[in-house]
Amino acid sequence: MDLFGQTNDWDTKLTPILEKYKDRKHPLDYQNLYQLVVMVVLSAQDSDANINKIALKLFEIFPNIESLTVSNIDALIPYISKVRNFGTKASWLIEIAQTIQEDKNIPLTMENLTALKGIGRKSANVIMREARVPAEGIIADLHVIRVAPRIGLIPEYKDGNKVEKQLMQILPKKIWREIGMAISFLGREICRPQPKCEICPINQVCEYYKNLGK
Repeated sequence: MDLFGQTNDWDTKLTPILEKYKDRKHPLDYQNLYQLVVMVVLSAQDSDANINKIALKLFEIFPNIESLTVSNIDALIPYISKVRNFGTKASWLIEIAQTIQEDKNIPLTMENLTALKGIGRKSANVIMREARVPAEGIIADLHVIRVAPRIGLIPEYKDGNKVEKQLMQILPKKIWREIGMAISFLGREICRPQPKCEICPINQVCEYYKNLGK
């Protein structure tokens, strides 16, 4: 049932993008789970491209959780100073490291990930998706927040947690792990602020596209 009490078949309608983007790696260019966690924390209110630029030097100096554990905020800042809110994020990463202690202790559940500083539901969903563990939510990044209402999935919200909650109510759990990232990739590549509707694989079920000719 959707928000208006009507049945929907969104999992079938969204199959084209699920198939197009299934299992595609996240745009953050990480090499292991430790790098992913660090880069996800750094990417908040910043671009994946910017985080990718600074990652190589950062991970040369801080190759694992243990190296962050024995470091400090002042030592970390020079390597992330081009990241938005770098001071706050440096303190988050040091605290995460001191909490986890070792790479093998990185948690992979929503409850334990969101208990860490700087990791909210969106970040936890990304980490869990990339780690291929069962989904406990749906990724709702800036692209999903823009695209999901546009195609007619949900009403428009600016808050990612509200978007996620609405999506979880109308989409079956079996597609939770992939659908958020699929919508995000659609938003990055096709359903941009100026959308390329003519090449969109789901334009036939999209409310925005239906209304273009009216």
